[in-house]
Amino acid sequence: MSTKIKDAEKILQKIRGRPLTFGQLIHSVRLCDEITQIELADKLKISRAHLCDIEKGRRLVSAQRAAQFAKVLGYSIESFVAQALEDQLRQMGLALKITIEAA
Repeated sequence: MSTKIKDAEKILQKIRGRPLTFGQLIHSVRLCDEITQIELADKLKISRAHLCDIEKGRRLVSAQRAAQFAKVLGYSIESFVAQALEDQLRQMGLALKITIEAA
């Protein structure tokens, strides 16, 4: 996990008091990179509405799509994939933390 995302995740969890979601991660990245939803959606090749749904937690992202987003944005693939998988597990009622290492 990149230090930048790891630090941001700790800060956000402390402020919010609950685990970070993939949508919150994407929202935080967008704000830190100082780009609009439209600009980020264009980079990710998705609609602004789709991005909004991801940021608000109305749509989950697959591990494959999370990896694509990380590549496009220049962030840690492991961090993005782990966060997406944790969201899927939480939706199933499983409060588990995922740790991913490169093979």
